[in-house]
Amino acid sequence: MLLRTAAIALLLCVQSLHGSALPAVSSYEFTAYRMQQYNLGQHKYGCRGAIVVAEARSAEEPSLTRRCVIMKVEDFTTEKYSEAQRQNAAAILILLPQNISSIPHNAVESFMVSESETLQKETLMPVYVAPEDEQLLYMYEEVKQAAATRTSSIFVRVLRSMVTATAFQILVINNAPIKATTDNAIITLEGVLLGAVEDAPTIVIAAHYDSYGLAPWLSYGADSNAGGVTILIELARLFQKLYSSPRTRPQFNLMFSLTGGGKYNFLGTKRWIEENLDHAESSLLHDNVAFVLCLDTLANGDELYMHVSRPPKPDTPMQSFIQQLEEVTTTRSHQFPWVKVGLVHKKINLVESTVAWEHERYSLRRILGFTLSHLEDPKSELRGSILDTMSKVDFRKLKRNGIIIAEALARYMYNLSDKVTECMKTQHTDIQDSRICSLMSFLTSVPRATQLLDKEPSHILLVNSLEHEFKRYLQQVHRHTFRQDKRDPDITFFDQMSQPIVMYRVKPAAFDLFLGGCIAAYLGIVYYAIQNFGFLYTKLKAAVKMKHH
Repeated sequence: MLLRTAAIALLLCVQSLHGSALPAVSSYEFTAYRMQQYNLGQHKYGCRGAIVVAEARSAEEPSLTRRCVIMKVEDFTTEKYSEAQRQNAAAILILLPQNISSIPHNAVESFMVSESETLQKETLMPVYVAPEDEQLLYMYEEVKQAAATRTSSIFVRVLRSMVTATAFQILVINNAPIKATTDNAIITLEGVLLGAVEDAPTIVIAAHYDSYGLAPWLSYGADSNAGGVTILIELARLFQKLYSSPRTRPQFNLMFSLTGGGKYNFLGTKRWIEENLDHAESSLLHDNVAFVLCLDTLANGDELYMHVSRPPKPDTPMQSFIQQLEEVTTTRSHQFPWVKVGLVHKKINLVESTVAWEHERYSLRRILGFTLSHLEDPKSELRGSILDTMSKVDFRKLKRNGIIIAEALARYMYNLSDKVTECMKTQHTDIQDSRICSLMSFLTSVPRATQLLDKEPSHILLVNSLEHEFKRYLQQVHRHTFRQDKRDPDITFFDQMSQPIVMYRVKPAAFDLFLGGCIAAYLGIVYYAIQNFGFLYTKLKAAVKMKHH
């Protein structure tokens, strides 16, 4: 009877301890997306590692060596990233909320700054981003709670570690080596609206359509640069109406260009210009180009900055267009007097291997151009972030910027001064909210990272749909596919950007030691009871008799 009672008590104790955490065999598989990895010329960027086999730990832990550091977006800073590197952490896993708008504004700004700084460096430490879900949030809270107990007494920490703590093992299933890919194609679309005369000057309207961020598979690029692409397509649609009638066709050619590789030194633009100037027998770029208007990050802000490589000279087409743009935004008879138009002059540094804006690619070939953006700083972290999603777009401002640009172009091409005719005004304010929203939703439906656009079916469909939009409104539509020289590529991407990861929820090794100690103690008690059975029986019998008396 005594042995049975002791056995039951010990088993209940062990069961309660074991039942306080998740089963040792429990596991959960999820998909995480690896940080950018690419070579641009001789420069290397991003993380070179992919394999992870490590225990999950909070960034608040004092020791991160050979651990996988789990962070939320709000936790990720340059300082914590650098500390994880200094301590030789096994990896970093960042949890991305499903609803980006739920992140506080200051946390978004802080993350974008840290993200931009992180992308400028090379690291061997794998960095992954995974969308949040219930299981991952549970893991995050558990490792965070474990880190919080570091402030408790040593006895409490040891007891919790042995009895209640749950360890999480993070394992990347795919252990194949990372391979370079140099067969990525960069696609550029072009189309024209021909003017009323044969030798008409040409205005080029350009935008890059690819996106960029910490992880290519999570880079949707809403403001940068789905907004610029949306305005370009709307300009093509609106001016097609004017060019379709001989009465309203202006004496200018409009040439539209959507380029890939914009986030990688505007390689698509570079190759397209070379194709037109160096290899094509005839091209509108060969002839009389009035100016090039590049559209970049236009889905927010109350500023329109014109970025130029050299200040425009008086009485030039570019200066005339700038005056018309200012007229549209400052004249009292117009509806956007609060929009600030500014000129930002930045010389091209020929020593640097990269350019800041798309128009600089044209300037290097002596074609005058400028970029319109609501950003003043070309190094703004807003131009490449996984947090650049639809939740950060102001559709009213995107539509307003489209109307301003369309009206300024019309005033310049038709040589209109104080006001636009009713016919023209009707045409150029016909930018519908539903169409703007539809275009933006479509462009941000899949990530538009350059390394994905010619590989995945859904991404190929997106480029095909953009080509279809061009063919609806423009003439002489051409699709240019530029492939790299594999012996000397301009840019080299790497595979394994999307990885299946398994999270194992297990008891720590200390629990096994504790459980072994309990079993040993139980066996010791049993052994002692057997060896001293007569003595224990006499004592127990005497105790029972005293209780009855």
